[in-house]
Amino acid sequence: MPRTALLLAATAATLSAPVIAAPPKVPGASAEAQVLELSKAAIALRSVRGEGNKTSEVAKLYKTALLGAGWADKDIEITPVDDTAYLVATWQGSDAKLKPLIISGHMDVVEANPKDWTRDPFTPVVENGYLYGRGASDQKFSMILAMVGLMELRKGGYQPKRTIVIAFSGDEETTMKTGRILADRFANAEMVLNTDGSGGALEEATGKPLFWTWDGGEKTYVDVKLEVTNPGGHSSAPRADNAIAQLSQALAKIGAYRFKAEQNPLTKAYFEKAAHFESDPKLAAAMRAFAANVNDEAAVATLRANTGYVGKVGTTCVPTMVSGGHAENALPQRATANVNCRVFPGHTRAQIIAELQQVAGVPEVKFSDMTGDTATESDASPMRPDFLAAVDKAMAVSWPKVPVIPAQSSGASDSMWYRAKGVPSYGISPIFIKDSDDFSHGLNERVEVRNIRPGLTYYFSLLPALSK
Repeated sequence: MPRTALLLAATAATLSAPVIAAPPKVPGASAEAQVLELSKAAIALRSVRGEGNKTSEVAKLYKTALLGAGWADKDIEITPVDDTAYLVATWQGSDAKLKPLIISGHMDVVEANPKDWTRDPFTPVVENGYLYGRGASDQKFSMILAMVGLMELRKGGYQPKRTIVIAFSGDEETTMKTGRILADRFANAEMVLNTDGSGGALEEATGKPLFWTWDGGEKTYVDVKLEVTNPGGHSSAPRADNAIAQLSQALAKIGAYRFKAEQNPLTKAYFEKAAHFESDPKLAAAMRAFAANVNDEAAVATLRANTGYVGKVGTTCVPTMVSGGHAENALPQRATANVNCRVFPGHTRAQIIAELQQVAGVPEVKFSDMTGDTATESDASPMRPDFLAAVDKAMAVSWPKVPVIPAQSSGASDSMWYRAKGVPSYGISPIFIKDSDDFSHGLNERVEVRNIRPGLTYYFSLLPALSK
């Protein structure tokens, strides 16, 4: 074809092609500085359950930032609940028919005793590339990354087609009451992106990123009380029906019991992909074998012998507390114990407790579910193609060439309340951390500040992809 014809053809193709708006520019230094300053301000607020709880002040801090980025006062709600509060900030999309996209997180933190820390937990400090303080990794820094990313999108002129709602709870670390309230309110949501979940692994020696996981499911937290009572009596006249002995028999059997190994699409994919990064050849082989055959007994035994994998192959129940007797020279009138379970998705609490009773085989032991309303069963979220494509792309632009691996959490988060309502919820935090730096809920909690730039880049890709 002659050159002139080629130019005409190219021009015609350009004119006929739909006009696509250019994506907003990646946030600059000012946005990065805002993430750090907001994180330090939030960490300084002791948002711990009980007297002096400052979760409401954290919510006010976030509201001020959102107002400065274009939100109207009427679109931001701070709702007190007991001694805490939750925050809802709405960015109305252009298509009211579409279900909203929820950005989830929690503003409260675990208690921390300053006497135990090297640095005061509520006096944030940046040293040697780390931000120190309670909430640095769990999870004020993470939620602020998402919030500032969204704020920069709005300031840059982006208009979502789907309404985006920030829904931050205030008691995830304790009663989880506000998380339930938010899930009830947004039970019609299209999807939840939970900033409290997932994350990337860094190589210990070099600090290079190894892989990143997103969470699509979690095990159910259950506390079971075991109790034996009888009249007791003088210790000089022992009887067969000793409450402590009977309870001990039950606990020994439960401690030795192993629930049936299980997997779902999330855990199967996890073992297949994560095996590539396991340095122990025996463990890597077991991971591949288990992914291929859930009934491979040798693989299951190898994985269960490792603390990093035992919780990923099925339900676990373990005795965690015991108490009994009332005097050194008396037969016990009462003996109690707590058994903590992390239940694989697909089972009810009642089913697991019934299985424990059968395993114990001691009729005198009474079993009671003590979990209350702080947890609920929930199925794993589906591996939705739109979500998978969005996180793959977001990770590719923020941490290029880092493998993306689906995973299931052994803990509990606000995601379970949404999943129980049938709303897909995914843990999507872009923070990378070394195992040796993971001090969530522990002493000297910290996070590397180099996560800020790629974290903002990640959200600049992920949020538009799922809201347009």
